[in-house]
Amino acid sequence: MTRLHFGAAHVPLSPAVRAGDFIFVSGQVPTEADGSVVAGGIEAQTRKVMENIAAALALAGAGLEDVVKTFVILSDARDFGAFNKTYATYFPENPPARTTLEARLMIDIKVEIEAVAYKPLA
Repeated sequence: MTRLHFGAAHVPLSPAVRAGDFIFVSGQVPTEADGSVVAGGIEAQTRKVMENIAAALALAGAGLEDVVKTFVILSDARDFGAFNKTYATYFPENPPARTTLEARLMIDIKVEIEAVAYKPLA
């Protein structure tokens, strides 16, 4: 199987990798292109993470509508309600399967999300 890597990162990972008809998006965090963390609470940070996921998917020729599974890490479980409300706006119909957990993150952020999308090559 051929693997295609998309995008570049400041750390040793590919933002997205296509393996056949599946696209695996590395955990995205609420940072701008220059590495600065998006200011604001869980809602603003969730929006930025979802924008970053959409951008990584676009590099591989896919979109949020192709996402079949997400894995969400929240730094504080008390943010779950506000996170869920914002996250739901990106998947108004047929949301993907999802796992959500609370854990300490590598940098001072509130949320990290990885995604798997299914988009046949043709």
